[in-house]
Amino acid sequence: MIYYFTGTGNSRWLAQRLAEKTGDKVLNIIGLQEIPPMDAQTVGIVFPIYAWGVPEPVTAFVKHLRGKPAYTFAVCTCGDEAGNAMDELHAIFPLDSAWSVAMPSNYVMGADVESNESISAKISNAREKMDEIAEHIRNRQSVHDVNKGKMPWVKSTLFNFGFNKAARSTKPFYVTQACNSCGLCARNCPAKTITMVDGKPQWNKKCYQCTACINLCPTRAIQYRKATEKRGRYRLSDHVGTEGE
Repeated sequence: MIYYFTGTGNSRWLAQRLAEKTGDKVLNIIGLQEIPPMDAQTVGIVFPIYAWGVPEPVTAFVKHLRGKPAYTFAVCTCGDEAGNAMDELHAIFPLDSAWSVAMPSNYVMGADVESNESISAKISNAREKMDEIAEHIRNRQSVHDVNKGKMPWVKSTLFNFGFNKAARSTKPFYVTQACNSCGLCARNCPAKTITMVDGKPQWNKKCYQCTACINLCPTRAIQYRKATEKRGRYRLSDHVGTEGE
């Protein structure tokens, strides 16, 4: 079984590609009603890196896994570096193998989207790496191929702490007159923090900073401080078509 958490599609796409190549099943951890026991199974977790750390819903999910799996692995998607995130995950969910895969960044709150050339190159490289990873998984090999980057402890400890303490605030979110009241943001929010009030989204306090609401808004009506008004938006399906849905 391959479980995934995603915001704008990167991790879902990788999980689905791996499932196709390994003959496994894939499930979104958000909204999952029942978690089957892991006994004698191959169990994988695919997730994005948030500020060199593991997203809150992923750590919460793996703590509920029960049983003794035959083989465990994790694949994280990141703009470049994963820091010590895999070590963090391994501490609560022992891993036989772990990989990081560079994918286009979606964090438009911090910087503009990457160029189309950069996005295409990362997706192409990820396709090739999925073939390698799938072969290792099928053979249940022990592999650790994670790009931690420089000063991983500092980034995954101090920087990640700052992110979780301050950067996950929903206060900077606002919606412009371009909003067409479609409600897509509320339906896609994994934290279930968005509600529609008089046809417009309103944010509660809880937020994973998955960027689904701001990146997937069809009219680009959702903003996060003024800087995002001049930045692009990213969703994987724009670059791989229905394959990314």
